[in-house]
Amino acid sequence: MDDYSRRTYGDTPVGFGRKPGIVVVDFQTGFTDARYPLGGAPLIMRAVQNTRRLLEAARRAGVPVATCNTAYLNEREMPHWKISAVRETFLHGAPGTEIDPEIYDPSYDLAVTKSGPSIFFQTGAAPYFLKEGVDTVIVTGCTTSGCIRATSIDSFSWRFRTIVPEDCVGDHEEGPHRDNLRDIGRRYVDVSDAETCIGFIEEWRGRNAG
Repeated sequence: MDDYSRRTYGDTPVGFGRKPGIVVVDFQTGFTDARYPLGGAPLIMRAVQNTRRLLEAARRAGVPVATCNTAYLNEREMPHWKISAVRETFLHGAPGTEIDPEIYDPSYDLAVTKSGPSIFFQTGAAPYFLKEGVDTVIVTGCTTSGCIRATSIDSFSWRFRTIVPEDCVGDHEEGPHRDNLRDIGRRYVDVSDAETCIGFIEEWRGRNAG
């Protein structure tokens, strides 16, 4: 037992609530296409595949989905990013800002463009979930150490039960991926997996059938 555990970190699970919603953070081609400087990392591509399965189950069940990209008008509008690839490629209309069609259904998903790390920062994602009666947010996307962490903390701050399936989020390196999941799992979220989340969605769908 480490000192965090002795001090009660992580000893109270979040659990699933009454109704799920899913956020998909930054699965845009700048991250999912290896032609781009930030694209094609193995953990991110694994997350895309598992998120696709999760979203198929969610849409069948009528679960609300909010997806996002990150894009700016120009460098002057941007925050003070320390990542030159963001500054150079995440501009409105540039190919790297397109939401990956493998996980995006424009006829179903709420799509927002964010300007900060969290999908909930100055977007309509939280009001959409509140209108839909969502109390449990399943967080997917990239990157774990950046926008997933920020989204998870904002979800927690909005008082949503927050679940992060480990195999539906990804990063450019495994160390930060694991470290950040461990840390937010001690404080704010339940770290889970795609199969568990799909099982909950199917159970929820069964309870609400008809």
